[in-house]
Amino acid sequence: MKQVHYIDDPELAYVMQRYRECHDFYHCICDLPVNVESELALKYFEFANLGLPMAAISAIFGPLRLTARKRERLFSEFVPWALKCGGSAKSLITVYWEQRWDQKVDDIKKELGIWEPPKARWSKPLDEAREATAKKQQS
Repeated sequence: MKQVHYIDDPELAYVMQRYRECHDFYHCICDLPVNVESELALKYFEFANLGLPMAAISAIFGPLRLTARKRERLFSEFVPWALKCGGSAKSLITVYWEQRWDQKVDDIKKELGIWEPPKARWSKPLDEAREATAKKQQS
């Protein structure tokens, strides 16, 4: 893990370092895969939960990379979930994940007040993707 730079205060630097170290746990606990759309949903969640300005900046400008359809789904389904769930859940930055390997994810989610996001269905179903590829190859 790269060290945090440009933060002079040791306590703030530690918080940012810990945030970086735990970000992937947030994907897991929120049941969000690793793709652009889910990453943006998680940024909204993180901003509501942690209040980090960098999460807000990513959440604001990141959607510019999405198609109109994906952006509409992000704002109509995922952002409301992220703001409500992230805002009401216990602060994730205070969780000592390394001591929880033996706990069930559902139990941790219940304890922290995290509920399931909308089903992640950003891409075409596999059947449609295969059909589209086959059509391209026939052309």
